[in-house]
Amino acid sequence: MRFSGLDGASVGVWGAGREIRSFAAQLARRLPTARIVAVAFDAAPADDVRVELSAPQARIVTGAEIVPALSQCDVIVRSPGVSVYRPELVELRAGGIPVTTATSLWLAEHGPDGVLGVTGTKGKSTTAALAHHLAQAAGVSARLAGNIGVPALELLDAPDAHVTVLELSSYHIADLQTGPQVALITNLFREHTEWHRSEGAYRADKLRLLGLPGVRAAVLNGRDPGLADTVRGFDTGAATVASGSRPRAVDDLLDYAVEPIIYGTRGSWDVCDGGVAFDGESLASAEELPLLGQHNALNLCGALAALGALGVVPELPEALGGFRGLAHRLQAVAERDGVLWVDDSISTTPESTLAALASFPGREVVLIAGGQDRGQDYSALAPVVVAGGTRLIGVPTTGERLVVAAREAGMPGGRALLAADLAGAVELARETASAGAVVLLSPAAPSFDHYRDFEQRGERFAELVRAVS
Repeated sequence: MRFSGLDGASVGVWGAGREIRSFAAQLARRLPTARIVAVAFDAAPADDVRVELSAPQARIVTGAEIVPALSQCDVIVRSPGVSVYRPELVELRAGGIPVTTATSLWLAEHGPDGVLGVTGTKGKSTTAALAHHLAQAAGVSARLAGNIGVPALELLDAPDAHVTVLELSSYHIADLQTGPQVALITNLFREHTEWHRSEGAYRADKLRLLGLPGVRAAVLNGRDPGLADTVRGFDTGAATVASGSRPRAVDDLLDYAVEPIIYGTRGSWDVCDGGVAFDGESLASAEELPLLGQHNALNLCGALAALGALGVVPELPEALGGFRGLAHRLQAVAERDGVLWVDDSISTTPESTLAALASFPGREVVLIAGGQDRGQDYSALAPVVVAGGTRLIGVPTTGERLVVAAREAGMPGGRALLAADLAGAVELARETASAGAVVLLSPAAPSFDHYRDFEQRGERFAELVRAVS
């Protein structure tokens, strides 16, 4: 379904987030004969929601009213945060009502050409931002949209670009109907199981991006264990094609008719001595990279491989000039008395915290970790914390489980402490960190038990750090 196909339609929406507000504004301006007639929420919204959605006559519904009201619509546009597995949406789809997102409407309208879709459990925002920056540095017009940048439908107002980098979450992909020309997956591990209802469904929803109409190249991280089954069947040591870093396939990628591009392996874009190399030739040293950590060097490799598939070849290291990392991703907050305070609040899984810890080789780390309990498995993280000589400060809710796991892995009790909250953790870190140490907020858990999102948690950390340092 295309955005222009909504002309004259009765539209129902679920939620009023950034993407839905953008959709409503575009609908009012471009398709005045289409009307939002019903707006669904889980709880009663603010009084001015009809004004925000340019829908003064819309019926606001919650609870048991949702299905009857939305079943009278020609189409339902959901906010990405509303799970496609909710029984209400399952019932509505079974009744023949199309359900979509604003991002899906834009992709169908624009088509796949020139679109680079970036997804993954972690690293997708950084990889998308790097790809956008590098494309511009290579002298081509580029746009950035989706989870990062502007909502996709706002690109209808922008001149067409040679490259559109679109960050896609699993929430978008679950019912996406048109794929990007190039689909990039950074990694794949356990996350968002309450939205997808199971880890298997989450994995399947991510990977369905590769099989969508329009996808002509699949760019995959060859180092990621979660993608091992996906990249198996490709000879990653085979000769590559000039700019695209494309290993020769020996089998079809999960039976999808797409070209495989595997990075992070011999013969392609890969991390070498902390920098990036192509086919073994170093093109940017670790000192020339704008971001800390091997995982970010690997994100850069993914961006370069994907751009190569679109025929865009930035010059390294010059093209990296001026790039700034995203907030709350290994972001230095302050340095006082030889102690570096780093905000990595974006790390909401044990795997991403492992990557953060690896970013400070040779330095003592005081790790502040803990957050919403989503059944995280800390069995791999705890031994690394112990082996690296890290000091650990756990905060609610999962901090206690991590501290217990670390002590069971052999950490002395005095090096694994519990704090009542983030303020207490910052104070404990100030008391225990010695000169030369790094105090790292990398929670290995989401924030929703205490904060609106990871941004608010990171902002609170920075506020506390500046007050004590």
